[in-house]
Amino acid sequence: MTLRTRPPAAAGPRTAGHRLRVLRHHRFRRFLVGQSTSLLGSGMNTIGATFAALQLPDGGVDAVGLLMAVRILAVLAVLLLGGVFTDRLGARSVMLTADLLRFASQAVLAALLVTHSARIWELVALAAVLGIGEGAFSPGLTALVPGLVPAEDLADANALLQITRAVASVAGPGLAGVLVAVFDAGTVVAVDAVSYGVSVLALAGLRLSRSTAPRRGLFTDLGRGWKEFTSRTWLWVTTLHFGLFNFVLWAPFLVLGPTLAQERLGGASSWGLVPALYGAGSIIGGLALLGRNPGRALAWSVVASAGWALPVAALAARLPLACVAAAAFPAGVGAAACDTLATTVLQREIPDEVRGRISAFESLGAFALGPLGLALAGPVSGAVGADRLLAFGVMWQLTAVGTVLMLPSVRRHAATTPQPD
Repeated sequence: MTLRTRPPAAAGPRTAGHRLRVLRHHRFRRFLVGQSTSLLGSGMNTIGATFAALQLPDGGVDAVGLLMAVRILAVLAVLLLGGVFTDRLGARSVMLTADLLRFASQAVLAALLVTHSARIWELVALAAVLGIGEGAFSPGLTALVPGLVPAEDLADANALLQITRAVASVAGPGLAGVLVAVFDAGTVVAVDAVSYGVSVLALAGLRLSRSTAPRRGLFTDLGRGWKEFTSRTWLWVTTLHFGLFNFVLWAPFLVLGPTLAQERLGGASSWGLVPALYGAGSIIGGLALLGRNPGRALAWSVVASAGWALPVAALAARLPLACVAAAAFPAGVGAAACDTLATTVLQREIPDEVRGRISAFESLGAFALGPLGLALAGPVSGAVGADRLLAFGVMWQLTAVGTVLMLPSVRRHAATTPQPD
């Protein structure tokens, strides 16, 4: 088999039957069930862990922040190692190990909470273990999917996975809130543990051919991955674009949105409408992508990233809650398009033997500045004003989108599709 370059097939919409033909592949169906269940549990986890920390005698708001920070830092700390081992051992093996680790961490935490013996340091330690599992799992997700479906169905597979993420982001917190109200936080964490168990069973049943990279030293492997990453201008430029987006625009929005809602938009209950419509937009965006495979997928993914500026602009302009929520819907649509198209391009363009490391470098670049943006949003807004900080983020995002699209390696990029002789 050799690789030949051609414009991606089916640039326009396909018939309704063809849009879901990716579900004909039994290995992808199995993985989708496991991943959907796991994502639902992950969507519940933050609510469960938050209420658990608040209810402990040695807990409180500071403990909640510590839990979130430790989990994020653990993810970032192991991303590159996850990429190396994904390429060495195969995506399925690493993902299976990561899910076993996540299952164990949540099962232990659930037992501690149900028996009312948990202490805050134990929650922090288990949050770190959970983050390690998430960081190890992430590179494999990008690397695994191309082995489950033919190249022509890859975009539809990513669109369905995007839909499941969006559904889980909406349904998970809502279900967790109900379980906390009816039972307790320990029950939520226990359900999360079960969800990881379902994912373990799904991954364990997958039979995949192994095509792994030769083993060298750790730093040699990382150096090879970095060389492959930096050799593709379109890849490192778009990664930098998404990293600065998270730092300049989205982190301030996540911090200041609830704060401003409390001051002038009706409080936390009203603000819940914004993430709900954002999630709904993501679902619609994923559905709209089924059966579509644009020839300039990379450029369209960058264009779609401009949508994130809409709800931030509405908030900065002091528009009423209905306008901010309405703007969140197209932002969700754009998020689904951006993530799905960018992931599909990466999977098609990056060789199997380095795909895990490339995915890890991309994720690290895109999210590493996020925690810093979250930490700085409050102090900076206090110095310059919340509306001005948000307005600056909007101008940055729109300018960055235009700048990135000016680069020929992004604007003219057309994906290659493997074709048999």
